Amino acid sequence: MTSRVTLVSPAMSPSLRQARFYDGDPVDDIGAARARAAAGTLPAAVRTVVSPSTRCAQTAAALGLDGLEAPELAGLDVGRWRGRTLDEVGAAEPEAVTRWLSDPGWAGHGGEPVQRLCERIGRWLDVMSDTDGRTLAVVEPEVVRATVVHALALPATAFWRLDVTPLTATELTGRHRRWNLRLGGPLTGPDASATN
Repeated sequence: MTSRVTLVSPAMSPSLRQARFYDGDPVDDIGAARARAAAGTLPAAVRTVVSPSTRCAQTAAALGLDGLEAPELAGLDVGRWRGRTLDEVGAAEPEAVTRWLSDPGWAGHGGEPVQRLCERIGRWLDVMSDTDGRTLAVVEPEVVRATVVHALALPATAFWRLDVTPLTATELTGRHRRWNLRLGGPLTGPDASATN
């Protein structure tokens, strides 16, 4: 039995554009247009799941996907930093940002530590390894990072070394909790150049 998991990152939103900690904003017009242009380019799947966020739900809808909301695939809870830009937090709490970026077990912002996110997503991926067929998952960028960390047995300190750009697909193929990774590529459709 081979399991395939295709992770799709959300289309561009104001928070992604501004390097602001996600606060529930929708995808922007350009992001929505690019997602609509890419509709139909993803492989057929047995199941489709979506992170419980506005931008992931809107991205899935624009791609023409009807997915179930998966609470276990929620993005990283950054506590009191939600809605603030990284620059704002860095200016107000420089030591805290340094610690957050270097210590995966730290959660001084009052949210979830990166290590816990990686463990939570790892449990989900372990279940997927015993599930036949393809799963499409429209998920937050940090969920993609955590999935790759777990799939490749990387240390959690590698989490911030993985860049996930909007509206890209990252594919995993595996069985028995052993995964192969196909690095993310942009989702493009026939009209993608019209939205540039």
